[in-house]
Amino acid sequence: MQRTGFPPGVPCWIDLMQPDVDATMAFYSGLFGWTYEVRTPPEAPSQYAYALLDGGIVGAVGGPPGSDDPSGWTSYIRVDSVDETVAAVDANGGKVLSPPMDIPRAGRVAQCADPEGALFGLWQPAELLGVQQVNIPGSWNFSELHTTAFPAAEAFYGAVFGWTSTAFFDGDPESDRYWRRAGYGDFLAARDPEVRAWQEASADSTPEGFADAVAIAQSLAREGADASPRWTITFGVADAEASYQKAIELGAETVTPLTDTPYTRQSTVRDPQGAVFTLSEYRPPADS
Repeated sequence: MQRTGFPPGVPCWIDLMQPDVDATMAFYSGLFGWTYEVRTPPEAPSQYAYALLDGGIVGAVGGPPGSDDPSGWTSYIRVDSVDETVAAVDANGGKVLSPPMDIPRAGRVAQCADPEGALFGLWQPAELLGVQQVNIPGSWNFSELHTTAFPAAEAFYGAVFGWTSTAFFDGDPESDRYWRRAGYGDFLAARDPEVRAWQEASADSTPEGFADAVAIAQSLAREGADASPRWTITFGVADAEASYQKAIELGAETVTPLTDTPYTRQSTVRDPQGAVFTLSEYRPPADS
């Protein structure tokens, strides 16, 4: 799906900063077919490049990372004012990891952590409105928060971004949940009539209100004692098995082997420099 912008409160951008940028580019090019547009001048101390798929921006890679940068993929949430949002993060128990700063012409950015320490970014757009390709093979599909306590997470993200969460499966306290931003489904449908058709066609096979979904929430209770609160990302793929095998051939390590969910077949891998992400093939229920 080609995107030309995101409303406030919706994840809009992803990037990855690693020590060996050339190796990063080679891995994701080999896995997804990405090409790159380097945005930094040759004399800059670090490199930053937009990743492209079918001519549209799917995110960015760069490096080497600064001392405060997370080692994995970072999800950025679109806001009207980074400065006002970092104040809300601080007021609601979060932490500002890097203060607001301007990226010439592109926008204004900050990095934060929620009260449990899960890292995320804020993006106030200027010329860069966000990613352009989403939900196609080789592009960003969803971001996921791994948390120890759904009520506390909902209180924080509700206060900062206006999110609410809904369980995929009623009656299961550890069920994955989806974050909703009221009106997001209408925003999408107004810009692409095919989205409205999909929303109507899938109404019986998707959870109530899923049209407004902006992210996923997962319980750490199912991940073991060593798991820590964090944000992760999922990329869409056309063939779960082939993409998993390709990632391993390119030097990735298995975190979670291929598995089926009610809607997907997926695996989670760690790239050669340590960034973790999920590969997901959408497989709707047979009766949908």
